[in-house]
Amino acid sequence: MQGLSLAVLPDVLAICRVPADTSLADVPTGGLFWSVTRTQDELSLVIPDDQVPKDWQAERGWRCLQVRGKLDFEATGVLSALAAPLAFAGISIFVVSTFDTDYVLVREQDLKSACEVLIEHGHEVDKGQGRKAQPSSPVGFAAPSGTEDQ
Repeated sequence: MQGLSLAVLPDVLAICRVPADTSLADVPTGGLFWSVTRTQDELSLVIPDDQVPKDWQAERGWRCLQVRGKLDFEATGVLSALAAPLAFAGISIFVVSTFDTDYVLVREQDLKSACEVLIEHGHEVDKGQGRKAQPSSPVGFAAPSGTEDQ
């Protein structure tokens, strides 16, 4: 998998769980990014952190990395190219996929480390305001140096 181009979205997000029968009319829809998924057991939402109603169950403080461009439905390995190095670095993720692309959410306190790990693994990360960081050379998934003997 060739390196991917990612952009850090500006909003701090929350991942919420509400009863499955919650009306979509009650879902806050402000911000640049929000997502709704309904199953028979729950309604899961990703919404701006500052819009979460006080009585909702929520995991707060997430940031979003958008895979830039439209992904072909035949493309393979996109999420694993991002998830594997982040997992190896001990960074938890929450993924949202849309018709066009994928979004990887990381906890706000892990954002800097996540960006560094992804850059080390050949991806380009635009951290906002035109601050693009690119890998010095493409590299595959490998243990960080100095950890081979651990």
